[in-house]
Amino acid sequence: MDFISGKDRNQMILMPEIIDDYIDENNSVRVIEAYINSLDLSELGFARSEPNDTGRPMYDPKDLLKLYVYGYINRVRSSRRLETETKRNLEVIWLLRKLSPDHKTIARFRRDNASALKNVFRNFVKLCMKLNLYGKEMVTIDGSKFKAVNSKDRNFTQKKLNDRLAHIETKIHEYLDLLNEQDTQDDTAEIEHTTEEITAIITRLVQRKSDYESFRKDMEESDETQKSLTDPDSRLMKYHGDTAVCYNVQAVADSKNKMIVDFDVTNQSQDKNQLSPMSIKAKEMLEAEGLTAVADAGYDSASDIVNCIENGITPHVAHIAGGDIQVCIETEEVETAPIDSYTNGRCVYIAKRNLAVCPMGQMLYPSYYKKRARVAIFRNGRACSKCLLKCTSERYKRFEMMMKKSAFSKEYDDKDFHVRQITVSSDKELLKQRKCIAEHPFGTIKRTMDAGYMLTKGKRGVSGELSLTFLAYNLKRAINILGTERMLNAINAR
Repeated sequence: MDFISGKDRNQMILMPEIIDDYIDENNSVRVIEAYINSLDLSELGFARSEPNDTGRPMYDPKDLLKLYVYGYINRVRSSRRLETETKRNLEVIWLLRKLSPDHKTIARFRRDNASALKNVFRNFVKLCMKLNLYGKEMVTIDGSKFKAVNSKDRNFTQKKLNDRLAHIETKIHEYLDLLNEQDTQDDTAEIEHTTEEITAIITRLVQRKSDYESFRKDMEESDETQKSLTDPDSRLMKYHGDTAVCYNVQAVADSKNKMIVDFDVTNQSQDKNQLSPMSIKAKEMLEAEGLTAVADAGYDSASDIVNCIENGITPHVAHIAGGDIQVCIETEEVETAPIDSYTNGRCVYIAKRNLAVCPMGQMLYPSYYKKRARVAIFRNGRACSKCLLKCTSERYKRFEMMMKKSAFSKEYDDKDFHVRQITVSSDKELLKQRKCIAEHPFGTIKRTMDAGYMLTKGKRGVSGELSLTFLAYNLKRAINILGTERMLNAINAR
């Protein structure tokens, strides 16, 4: 018996007469086509959303957006690879109606419309809300590191610059000594480098030294502790047991279908102080009256927890799951219950007043700033000396708050300031569910969609690229849950 044989390449065959016959009625590209056609790109802020009156015709931004959304769903993010797909992929040929823009046009579209792409992501979230794909009851907040377009060799810290400057200084002295040694030798002695070569090496070292000193001066004059050359907004962070130049991407996922509600791109290596900003964004996006926010121990911050409570959000943070904590929050009531004790108390920083308040309800005033540690010190020696409970540091009687030097000020507002004590606790069962909800989107994006590294530079560009990534994730998830037909009906009804 013979093997299964293919067709003769020179034999003429009957192909479908129209391109539409190649695409099944349940193919997801039909959803991409229908959704993007329903958008008003000028309202969303896309550049060149209207055709030119004169000159060479340009590509419709809708066609380029379709190409990108399809590419991000199918692990094709490079503009050069997307250009290749327009010539060989039948689904893309159908989607773009045989158009084949060059890779520069494709890349330029993503670069110029970073902000508008975020608007498209939010627009699709609103559509999914109407389809009841978001529960609007509980969200999880998590951060993940995405590699930036910047190598570790082109990232500098103060320590790295000091080490390199010391090394260059040593090398310059060595070559200068070698020059002096050659001047005292006779012409018959063997030499490793000529005088001209040594002079050229010293010149390069001096230039490199000047560059490093310039980098160090820039860092000293700013609030930054690092300097990246290729992508100035990226920072060196811990990454899978090693270090890499990354962005820390914060995402909020809804518990009902593990769909992304909102996201933000940061260059701070830790997740601390991100709980309340991301929770408030999610509450506004979901238009929810109340919301439960769950996060891991990296988000443990008494100030953030209080800020969430004041904005109608119930926080559950892993670090405080073992026991309740007591904090003081600002209140408009003049007469409040007296505070005479606390258990596991925390100090809280109130940003709008630039004050800290201890668990006993005493105000701690801004005192000074520690530049090397990048922390602001708040203290109230008179109140702490009379307090027997020692809620702040027993030795220094102070509260430390991490912030940039530019954000520190000794000005504060303590007028009409009243506080009451509350107890905050976390639900262990909700904390157990957190991983199942929060880790799922990042795992899918990094593994299934191969989007664990950035192709664009700068926070604005990276935000635009991640808008495509999270849009593709949500779109794929919605199609898997509802099916192509229901999605098409919902989009057409819209």
